[in-house]
Amino acid sequence: MTTPGRLLLTPGEPAGIGPDLVVALAQQPHAAELVAVADADLLAQRARQLGLPLRIVPASLQTPAAAHEPGTLRVLHVALAAPAQAGRLDPRNARYVLQTLETAARTCLAGQAQGLVTAPVQKSVINDAGIPFSGHTEFLAELCGAPMPVMMLVADTLRVALATTHLPLREVPHALTRDTLMAVLRVLERDLRARFGIAAPRILVCGLNPHAGEGGHLGREEIEVIAPVLDSLRAEGLRLTGPLPADTLFTPKYLEHADAVLAMFHDQGLPVLKYAGFGHAVNITLGLPILRTSVDHGTALELAGTGRADSGSLRAALALAVTLAAGRPA
Repeated sequence: MTTPGRLLLTPGEPAGIGPDLVVALAQQPHAAELVAVADADLLAQRARQLGLPLRIVPASLQTPAAAHEPGTLRVLHVALAAPAQAGRLDPRNARYVLQTLETAARTCLAGQAQGLVTAPVQKSVINDAGIPFSGHTEFLAELCGAPMPVMMLVADTLRVALATTHLPLREVPHALTRDTLMAVLRVLERDLRARFGIAAPRILVCGLNPHAGEGGHLGREEIEVIAPVLDSLRAEGLRLTGPLPADTLFTPKYLEHADAVLAMFHDQGLPVLKYAGFGHAVNITLGLPILRTSVDHGTALELAGTGRADSGSLRAALALAVTLAAGRPA
């Protein structure tokens, strides 16, 4: 396709800054049609609280997409379970949050929208409501029937993907099997080609242990799991370098010759990425049949409704979604 078409926005946790960010985003012109999947009254209330103009129009998914008009927001209404107050979590609204995500994902799967951009959710309150939830990535993957979702964050030219996502650190070595690592690398390489237009992606792969195991003296995962997988995939033509020590991999010597990095666990790769681009970095879920981008931050409950929330990451997530939905390399 040559135009970005229709993009859906989910504001996430209703007590957080997500509604603020969506209202702020609606003040600007955009080439794509923006449709918020949310409680219309919540967005109107937050706009009044922020002192921003907002005309809410019921979304029509059957009509051709039209460019966004500043100050107006098309809304696919999903009702809150309980009134939402900025800064105050309410477990009663946990299912509402998941319903907005499910509605948005199914709309994309039906071909009625070209992508989904998500604001942050509060994992703790969803779990407090008795609903097991580890994150957007896993929830959307299950909903879409995607067997291997891969979380990747992008900040300018730095792309960092994760072999494992939201796990306690003690569980990472057990989760890092040959089959899992091979599947993750295949998804990463495929989507770098298909979504980002990189003809022959060059991927740096971190080791799991300090010094990439120091020849087995600091752990054997590099020898028994990571290196054999890389050897097998190199034989198929994938351009992989590693396993490399994470403390030296993230240096210009290596990064200038790479299109992406695969870290073994969440806090191995993302601190570097967020240091490099916090506030304008984008989270993109690879391996899904739909396009999904998101912010690089949390719900910031203390900023909700104050007008002090920075919408930079949501703007970047939308911009990347527009680029990818239009079929342009990013």
